[in-house]
Amino acid sequence: MRHIKFIITLCLFNIFILHSNNSYRGENAWLNYRFVEDSVLRNDYKTIIGKIFLSENKFGDVIKSELKISLIKLLGLEVYFTNNVEEAGLCIYIDKNVKCLRKEGFLIKSNDKKIILQSFSDEGLLYGVFYLIRKIQCHNSLKNLNLIEIPQIDLRMLNHWDDIDGNIERGYAGKSLWKWTELPEKIDKKYYDYARLNASIGINGVVLNNVNADPRFLRDDYLMKISALAEIFRKYNIRIYITANFASPIKPSKTPDEMKAWGGIGDLDTADPGNENVQIWWKKKIEEIYRLIPDFGGFLIKANSEGMPGPQDYNCSHADGANMLARLLKPYGGFILWRTFVYNKNVDNDRMKRSYKEFKPLDGQFEDNVILQTKNGPLDFQVIEPPQPLFGAMKHTNMAAELQITQEYTGHSTYLVYLLPLWKWFLRFDTYCEGKGSTISKILKGNLYGRNITAIAGVANTGSSVNWTEHHFAQANWFAYGKLAWNPDVLENSVTIEWIKCTWSNDIYCVETIKNMMCSTWKSFINASSPYGLGLTMDIPTHYRADFNIRANKEWQVDNIGIGNDRSDKGSNFVSQYYEPNSLIFNEIVTCPEDLLLSFHYVEWNYIMKSGNTLKDDFFYKLKSGIFQVKRNIYLWKSLEKYIDYVRYEDVLNSLICEKHDATRFYCDAVSFFYSRINMIDINQINKF
Repeated sequence: MRHIKFIITLCLFNIFILHSNNSYRGENAWLNYRFVEDSVLRNDYKTIIGKIFLSENKFGDVIKSELKISLIKLLGLEVYFTNNVEEAGLCIYIDKNVKCLRKEGFLIKSNDKKIILQSFSDEGLLYGVFYLIRKIQCHNSLKNLNLIEIPQIDLRMLNHWDDIDGNIERGYAGKSLWKWTELPEKIDKKYYDYARLNASIGINGVVLNNVNADPRFLRDDYLMKISALAEIFRKYNIRIYITANFASPIKPSKTPDEMKAWGGIGDLDTADPGNENVQIWWKKKIEEIYRLIPDFGGFLIKANSEGMPGPQDYNCSHADGANMLARLLKPYGGFILWRTFVYNKNVDNDRMKRSYKEFKPLDGQFEDNVILQTKNGPLDFQVIEPPQPLFGAMKHTNMAAELQITQEYTGHSTYLVYLLPLWKWFLRFDTYCEGKGSTISKILKGNLYGRNITAIAGVANTGSSVNWTEHHFAQANWFAYGKLAWNPDVLENSVTIEWIKCTWSNDIYCVETIKNMMCSTWKSFINASSPYGLGLTMDIPTHYRADFNIRANKEWQVDNIGIGNDRSDKGSNFVSQYYEPNSLIFNEIVTCPEDLLLSFHYVEWNYIMKSGNTLKDDFFYKLKSGIFQVKRNIYLWKSLEKYIDYVRYEDVLNSLICEKHDATRFYCDAVSFFYSRINMIDINQINKF
C-alpha cells in the first residue's frame, strides 16, 4: 500500500512540475532557479554549503530570503543559519581589513569543505551572494575558488522614460511599472521583484521618469509616492533619481504639454539659474526631497534639447544651469546628470558636430558632482554610428555613457537583436586622447583622467509585461547591460553563456544553439537597416521600420551616382573632432572602416569594396541580411522545442515569425525606394521573397 501511495505521489509531483514548466512565462528572468537534476553535482553543492553563517548587515533580510528561495529551488536544500563560524559550510561576513574591495566589492575563497564570502561593506555581501547563486545556476564548481569582484564604475544606473500617465516613451513592453494612482498606499509586489533583478546584476541607481520631464514629479504628492519606491529600493542598495524639468520653479501652465515646455509647479516667472529666487526655490525643494528620501541620488536633466527648457533660454550656459543645481545638492551627496544630447541646428549644419561644439568649450567649468551623460554616438542610438568624440575630449569633466537597452532603432520588442556586441564595440574604441590604448572603457572607469565619480546609464526596456521586456530575448540586453556596467571589460562570451544558462538551460546543445542565434543579430540588423553605417534610415515617428524614402537627401545624400555623407575635411569636417590617427583614418575612403564608411563619406555605387564587389552589389545584398538571419533563427529555435518550456517556446517562435514578416516587408520597401527614386535595382527582386 505504501509503495502504491509513493508511486501516486510521485506521479502527481511529476504532473505538477510538467504543468509548472509548461505554464512558465518568464517572470523570473535570469533568477529562474531551476532544479539541478544532476544528483552528483547537486550533492557536491549541498555538501559544501551545509549550514550558513551570515554576519549582521543592513541587507541581511534580503540575503537570507534569496538564499532560502534559491537553495530550496536549485538544490532542494532547506537553509539553516548558524552563529558558529566553525560549523558553517558557507561563511558570509564583513572584514574591515579588506579595504581593497572598496564599498561594493567582494571576494570568494573555497576548498572542498568551506566557502568564504567576504566584503568590506554590507553592499559587497549583497552582490557576492547573488554572484554565488549564479555559480550554482550555471552548474559551476564551488570548489577551489579564489576570486575578487570589484565594480569598475561607481554609479550603474537605469533610466526609465516613463510618463506620469503610465505610458513609456520608446517603451515596448507594456505600461510603466510605477502605478502612480495607487502609490504610496498600495505597493505592488513587482517593485520588489524589479529591485531583486537589478541588485542581482549590480545596478545601484534608477531614474524613475522620462527625460522629457513632467514638472509634476516634483510636487509634494508625487514625492510621497517616490518615497515609497525609495523605501523598497534601498533594501537592495538602489538609489532613486528623478528627471527634473529645468522650468519647474515657473508658475503652472494650462496643459501638461505646455507645462513640459514652459510651465512648472512653482510661483515664479523665471527659471533663470542666476536669479536668487530661483535658487531659493530649488534649495527648498531639495531640502523637502531629502527629508522624504535621505539617500536621494540627484537629478537627471535634459535641457535646451528637443523643446525642453534650459539655461540657454536665459543667456546662460549648460555649466551655469548644471552648477546651480549641483551646488545645492552637494551637501547631501547628490549628483547632477546633465545630458549632452543637444542638436541645435543653428550651431552647425552637421548634426553630428553639435554636441561636441556646445560642450567641449565648457570642459573644466562644471562642479565636481556634475556628470555629463552622453549617448554612445553623436546621432541618436543608431544601430551603428561613430563613437561620440566627446569621450576623450572632456579631460576635466565627469562623463557617463548613455546606452539604450530599449530597442528604439533596433526592432522594438519584435526583433531579436542582442546589443552587447554593439556596446563592447563602442567601449573598445580607441580615442587616442592620451595616446594609443585610450579606450572609452578606460575613460568611463576613470583610468585616464582623475574622475570624482564614474557613471554609466542604460535606457530601460522594462514594462508591465509579465516577462518584463515582452520579447523573452530582450531580457538578455537588460542582463548584459548590468554586467557591463559592473565591468566594461567583461568578456562577451561569458556574459552571453551565463544569461542563457540562468534563463533557459544548462544543456550544452541548447546553450550553443541559443548563443549562435543571438550573437550575429546585431551585425545582421546593421546590414538590413543601415548598411555601412549610413545612419538615420528608420521611419518617423516610430523608428521601427527602415524607411529610406523619408530620410533620403535629408539625413544623407543619394542619387544614381552614389550614397552617404561627406564628413571629411572636404565636407562638414566632422572628422576633425577626433584625435589623430582617427581623424586621418576616417578622413579617407580607402582607410575608413567599412562599417562606418557611409557615416563619413559619400561613396559612388561603382566603388570597389574590400570584398571585390561594387558598393551597389554589396549594399543591396546586405539589405537581405535581416531575412537570412531570422530564417536561420527560426530553424535553430525549432531544433530546441524539446528543451524549452511550452509557453516561452511558442512566444519566441511567434516573435520570430513576426520578425520574418516585417524583415521581408522592410526589404521590399527598400527595393521599391531604390527602384523608383534612382533606378538602382531590378524591381523583380521583390518577388524572390
